[in-house]
Amino acid sequence: MPLLTRTADSGLLWYGAAALLGIAGGRTARRAALRGAGSFALASVITRTVAKPYARNERPVLDAAAVLRRFVGRPQYTPPTLGPAASAAAFAVGVALESPRYGVVVAPLAAAVAASRLRSGLRGSGEVLAGVAIGACAAALTSRWWPVIPDSPAVAVRPRLPAPPLPGGVGLSLVVNPGSGITGAGSSHATVERLRALLPDARITELGPEDDLPALLEQAASETAGQGGALGVCGGDGTVNAAAEAAVRHGVPLAVFPGGTFNHFAADLGIESMQDVVRAVTGGDAVTVDLGRASSPDGEEQVFLNTFSLGVYPELVHAREKLEASIGKWPALAVGLARVLASSRPITVAVNGRPRRLWLLFAGNGVYQPSGFAPTYRTRLDDGLLDIRAVDGNTPWARTRLLLAVLTGTLHHSRVLVTAQLRTLRVDALEGDPHFAYDGEVARVSEGSLVLGKTTRALTVYRPAGGEDPWLG
Repeated sequence: MPLLTRTADSGLLWYGAAALLGIAGGRTARRAALRGAGSFALASVITRTVAKPYARNERPVLDAAAVLRRFVGRPQYTPPTLGPAASAAAFAVGVALESPRYGVVVAPLAAAVAASRLRSGLRGSGEVLAGVAIGACAAALTSRWWPVIPDSPAVAVRPRLPAPPLPGGVGLSLVVNPGSGITGAGSSHATVERLRALLPDARITELGPEDDLPALLEQAASETAGQGGALGVCGGDGTVNAAAEAAVRHGVPLAVFPGGTFNHFAADLGIESMQDVVRAVTGGDAVTVDLGRASSPDGEEQVFLNTFSLGVYPELVHAREKLEASIGKWPALAVGLARVLASSRPITVAVNGRPRRLWLLFAGNGVYQPSGFAPTYRTRLDDGLLDIRAVDGNTPWARTRLLLAVLTGTLHHSRVLVTAQLRTLRVDALEGDPHFAYDGEVARVSEGSLVLGKTTRALTVYRPAGGEDPWLG
């Protein structure tokens, strides 16, 4: 227990546990590790800057503790008051918020740290309990900036015409994009071999250096359309976007295998592993989802499954994702926002005919949660709505107020943020040559004008049964 106490005091125990969770588990485990580490860091700040000045300085007398409970030699430092118990509780509760299953695994370790404070004679029971309470509150407080994603996937309706079950992958034409940052298999070749083992009868094509992805997906969708099969894709959100266009054009279902860095669309579908998709494909379990559309006057159109954005948002997302793995989502958002606002300028556009200076314009394919600046997840994939969020550049001290609102978690009450839920929105560029981002890709605003809209229940996509609405469709 003295060793456990010293390791917990330094923070190595919790950073090590977070690293182990992140390496050994999947997407849920990584989220749990990040929230646990963020909760631990917040609890440390609270105990050192807020709680410590008000805590009692008396310590239990070490000589009164049983000999076997004492440190080997007296401590050469004074451990921070409340800190280790608070950090233990913060980490355990933070992990449990994201994943109760992993929380059960971590809880005994946190309890052992709290017990070690008592048995070593360094703390009294009241002080340890106070630290536990502070740590639990710190973990709960992280939800103000970084909402807990529900375990259940987003709701969608079943297709009117059932998707065909494809046992063994027969009738499935699957395109694998090794340039999407494929994770979990070690290499694109290993991913392809794994897919062949899971779906031995599927026709699997790996995108080569000289291949054109849209053309390859178009060919695969065309071939499977006449065979009563389905199109499959393994890649990130940009690759899935291109596959969705081809699937809708040829009227075939789409099977999405998570193979990118973030896999936002797959996460909203409730897909965490390739086995999830295989189970849905072989069983014929599918839902229909909406498709967002950005149309220009010349007839060009860009679909989006997740999000569309103008202004600094594409830069912010890139900056946040670059830092997120190392410092957590909310700190990465704050740091990225400060950097982007320092170097960028608002864009001048007309929104539904009214001139606006905007720092950003965000449109979600469906209503996203939470209601602030960092939309994270959807509860429905077929609500027929665009989730519009804009930051007004004409508001006095807009940049400062925006950053302060994000840091304090009060942006949804701030006047700099304008929100609406619409079915269509027209955007005309008034100055410059603006670009927009869609599902992680970037394109230019053609002809200086775009109309954002939706096609409801346009795409049939495989996913394991459990998140569909049985009363609709």
